[in-house]
Amino acid sequence: QTRAVRDGDVFRVNGSKLYITGGCTSHWLTTAVRTGGPGAGGISLLLIDANAKGVTRNLLKKQGWWASDTAEIFFEDVQVPAENLIGPENGGFYGIMANFNGERLGMASGALSAARACVEDAVIWARQRKTFGKRLADHQVVRHKVAQMVQKIATSTAWLDQCAWRVAQGETPVADLCLLKVQATETLEFCAREASQILGGASYMRGSRIERIYREVRVNAIGGGSEEIMRDLAARQLGL
Repeated sequence: QTRAVRDGDVFRVNGSKLYITGGCTSHWLTTAVRTGGPGAGGISLLLIDANAKGVTRNLLKKQGWWASDTAEIFFEDVQVPAENLIGPENGGFYGIMANFNGERLGMASGALSAARACVEDAVIWARQRKTFGKRLADHQVVRHKVAQMVQKIATSTAWLDQCAWRVAQGETPVADLCLLKVQATETLEFCAREASQILGGASYMRGSRIERIYREVRVNAIGGGSEEIMRDLAARQLGL
């Protein structure tokens, strides 16, 4: 809904953006603006100086991902040079979608890395923590939890490797990238939960990797496209 109106050699931008990653620390903002009619065909991309007159940024407090700021951004009659248009006017939607494909592959990779960290910490704890006279690792139920975590990570990683190879060959497997992102974040959520169960109270204390990872499960499941959107987009790509 943020609109940019051409005025000679500049665009005048008015509107707002919410939940913008890096919005407060960035010096430049790649901004989707409406320059045409309704729908995808009326969207353009503008490169906006984050410190330009009329730009206001507010830091938002959030559950996790504290190493990356999230912001609310307001544009009030911001003048942007017309040469800052990225790509053709009213052709910005393609750029947004192309960026999402790479973002989803990267998020899947990050989610599976975090899942592996969950397994590492759970195994270390299970080997050294003793209950009822023996190590946690000597309890069958705990060993099964670890085995399931490794199983899910291995299968998800195989799909990740396949998708990364296809992208490297110049393909754009949109449906696979969407479903891979869902698979990876569901694997992360499962591993974070099971690792937390193995560590018990220790996983709830600040300073524990599991505690931090658990806080960041939701943003991985939502960011880059929620599970529901990913499944629906994949289904449409498959011709449904």
